[in-house]
Amino acid sequence: MMFKELTNMVLGELEAVFARMQEADVRPLLEALKSAPRVFLLGAGREGLSTRAFAMRLMHLGKAAYWIWDDTTPAIGPGDLMVCACGSADVGHENYIAQQAKNAGADLALITPAGEGYLLGIADIVTRVPAAAYKAKGDFVPSEQLMGNLFEQTLFLLYDILVMQLRQELGVSAQEMVARHRNVE
Repeated sequence: MMFKELTNMVLGELEAVFARMQEADVRPLLEALKSAPRVFLLGAGREGLSTRAFAMRLMHLGKAAYWIWDDTTPAIGPGDLMVCACGSADVGHENYIAQQAKNAGADLALITPAGEGYLLGIADIVTRVPAAAYKAKGDFVPSEQLMGNLFEQTLFLLYDILVMQLRQELGVSAQEMVARHRNVE
């Protein structure tokens, strides 16, 4: 396939994923993000890269947000929210970290397309993203892309959409977000 054909295929897959999602699919996650005093974020590989970008945008919104593997991440505890993006809902080190967060009293929000997996059994909130993901089993939009690309791309867009909703619902101005942007570049 040529560039334009591939572009149309990718955009078509993304459109199919978002066509299957409704406000009710994301509302529990939005409410948890709004009410949690601190948000801890977890993801591996490219899912993690998308999720780390979300951590940055949550900070721009004024939320105390921490990427779980940063050296300056504090202890997690009661009232905190851990957001974990995991395509298969069953990755050993993510299972362990999420369980430790739950043991410490935090709530767990899982973002996944998977219909089965360890993390589904311990999550307090599950946000289904019906996009094909690496090693995921379940009902989702199939993809001609490789190794979970569709889920990873969807995450990045979903997070930006959630930030736009949170900005409106929390009454955060664009100027406030810009003022929180790193200024020592």
